[in-house]
Amino acid sequence: MAKGSFKIAPCKINGITAVAADSSHTFGRHTHDQFGIGVIIRGAQKSLSGRGIVEATAGDIITVNPNEVHDGTPIGDHGRAWYMLYFDTDILAEPMKEIRGGNTRISELKKPVLHDTAATKHFRSLFKSVTNPSDICSEFEIQENLHLLLTRLVTSHNSADKYNAPSAIELARERIDDDPCSPLSLGELSALGNVSQFQLIRGFSKLTGLTPHAYLIQRRLQYVRKMIINGSTLSDAAYASGFADQSHMTRLFVSTYGISPKQYAGVRA
Repeated sequence: MAKGSFKIAPCKINGITAVAADSSHTFGRHTHDQFGIGVIIRGAQKSLSGRGIVEATAGDIITVNPNEVHDGTPIGDHGRAWYMLYFDTDILAEPMKEIRGGNTRISELKKPVLHDTAATKHFRSLFKSVTNPSDICSEFEIQENLHLLLTRLVTSHNSADKYNAPSAIELARERIDDDPCSPLSLGELSALGNVSQFQLIRGFSKLTGLTPHAYLIQRRLQYVRKMIINGSTLSDAAYASGFADQSHMTRLFVSTYGISPKQYAGVRA
């Protein structure tokens, strides 16, 4: 990305605006009518927030609440680069309510700067998934990335752990196991056990060691392996197992098994 540039990337979800910027500009005090969540990619900045003056460096998550007065000044002579996602309030209302244990008041993002490698990882995954021009990243994956990110940013006031719901988690896992190749949503899985999407992700990860989406991908890859063993073509295997296309299947297959589907087919021959 060239210095001094601002790019608004096409976004797959209405109500979300994706921005990639690299600038030495000093922003005056202003507000947005959306939630803003981003990450500093290079350099550093200081800014006014609702919680005073804060500083953020490369790798830090930055946030702003709707109508919160803030500004932004680069630290050093080389500016800073960042990615930002702006969310209409209704996009975050339901997941934030779930994370806050059913509190109907829209929560605020408590920390204007967060040093959290997990949150940064989740943000990068979410940014990539909502701006990917292909259909590789499904709504399922986008919603899961969003929930995982918000879990790091929104503090729940529930002291008790309400997220250990093994029966609900088993229902979700059985649904995936029964037919991993069909279209599936996070909402459908959570509704099976009458739990929130936040509860599902947390409980599923605790029980299986994987998020629901990651578990779904593993089950689909297992299905691909069986099809290859039985002599199916790679294109047929990709289509039948629910992947967007053969290249998507191949990328995930290599990431998981360290060998391409074509190589695997040759080994099995």
